[in-house]
Amino acid sequence: MKIAHTLLLATALSVTLSVPARAASDEPISPIKPAVVKDQKLVELGKKLFFDPRLSKSGFISCNSCHNLSMGGSDNLKTSIGHNWQKGPINSPTVLNASLNVAQFWDGRALTLKDQAGGPIANPGEMAFTHELAVDLLKSIPGYVTEFKSVFGQNSTVDIDEVTRAIAAFEETLVTPNSRFDKWLKGDKKALTPTERAGYELFKDSGCTGCHNGAAVGGNTFQKMGVVEPYKTDNPAEGRFAVTKEEADRFNFKVPTLRNVELTYPYFHDGAAQKLSDAVDTMGRIQLGKKFTPDENAKIVAFLKTLTGDQPDFKLPILPPSSDKTAPPKPFD
Repeated sequence: MKIAHTLLLATALSVTLSVPARAASDEPISPIKPAVVKDQKLVELGKKLFFDPRLSKSGFISCNSCHNLSMGGSDNLKTSIGHNWQKGPINSPTVLNASLNVAQFWDGRALTLKDQAGGPIANPGEMAFTHELAVDLLKSIPGYVTEFKSVFGQNSTVDIDEVTRAIAAFEETLVTPNSRFDKWLKGDKKALTPTERAGYELFKDSGCTGCHNGAAVGGNTFQKMGVVEPYKTDNPAEGRFAVTKEEADRFNFKVPTLRNVELTYPYFHDGAAQKLSDAVDTMGRIQLGKKFTPDENAKIVAFLKTLTGDQPDFKLPILPPSSDKTAPPKPFD
């Protein structure tokens, strides 16, 4: 799953947005709502699968490896490291608040979290397993067989559909409400400092909210990286074009959420911006045609740091032990 932040700050003059117009008095950003858990047993199973490295060929890589829930749901690497220490092709986006995205992956090739969950398992550059081998492994673990039947009923076959449903259910709980900015939106006018409030006004007035809006402060449209001037990168990713094959979609990427952005460095699909101030500077220049002064940049960065919400906080799952029938890992195969 790698799913980092781009800070795509495009103006309505430069980009046609696929979001409804808002009244001038409306705030372009809305507070995040706490997760509503519909099936706790399904979520608990998904949590185990999210943390279980046995779903990888090496027995070393889990979903949490690239989407570390102790690090903002990302891995803080320019691009992730996969099986046999392969360098990944793109920066790993955060899994936090991913349920609010219009689609998953930078190019949106998976429409839902469930669609996304199976991808890394079978990707030879990531977990390097196959769905068939992953399912066979789970079936060889008595504790999992029992739990799947408890969650999905006695007719459960432990298949990839059940696996991805469970992982997605857990990921849907990974929302981060109660940021200081959310508290300010709800009426606590002391939640932000004057500098942070000034940064928010700059963020709005500069056009950043044209793309970074809604509860996730992004994630709901695809936009071109490099509106005013081309974005220079050695990364080969083609963006939405890789899915649609429409030339107009070349170098269009899903606008990333800015929630918890201070935790999810480095930034952009290629991980080129290590510092948040660098990301703000680049986005102002190539998306808005604007050169932020050092003072303006610092104020916007101060505002962005108020978007850090409550991080996932739970007891780590205890994974069921392998059996004598469980295939051993192949870390160097």
